Amino acid sequence: MPLICAEPEPISTDRLDLLPLRVEHAAEMAVVLSDPALHRFIGGAPYSADDLRARYERLVAGSPDPGVSWCNWVLSLRAESCLVGTVQATVTADGGAEIAWVVGTAWQGRGYASEAARGLVGWLGRRSVRTVVAHVRPDHLASAAVASAAGLSATEEEQDGETRWRLVLRP
Repeated sequence: MPLICAEPEPISTDRLDLLPLRVEHAAEMAVVLSDPALHRFIGGAPYSADDLRARYERLVAGSPDPGVSWCNWVLSLRAESCLVGTVQATVTADGGAEIAWVVGTAWQGRGYASEAARGLVGWLGRRSVRTVVAHVRPDHLASAAVASAAGLSATEEEQDGETRWRLVLRP
């Protein structure tokens, strides 16, 4: 089976353009993701622009596993022409996709993560993705709301202290 998103393409939602990740996004995204409080749930600490550039170089180069496709987008807020976050999908040749999202602190609480996650799930659904999964910390209510808005449901499964959310697009 061919990889589902070896070349991520732009996705448009009502207010956002999900743009395929480029190394050149690192400088602006380093500012978007610079609030240490943002990392309370996602772990780690903010990357410097140089460190984020190196990370983006690895992501853009793609997975070393030919059966896995790394699909990454930045979220561009159309009305303000600025980046506000990211979404990603790790897609496997068997039709599984694991998704994640992050929106900078200054833009949280406006529904951008939910809108982007719905756009991403819709895009994956138009491909041969069969199952979408996300992992959410039980105490991260905002992220649980994003998963729910994207159509995923919490399961009883846990991985590394996070609840697995799942959406079956096609059996």
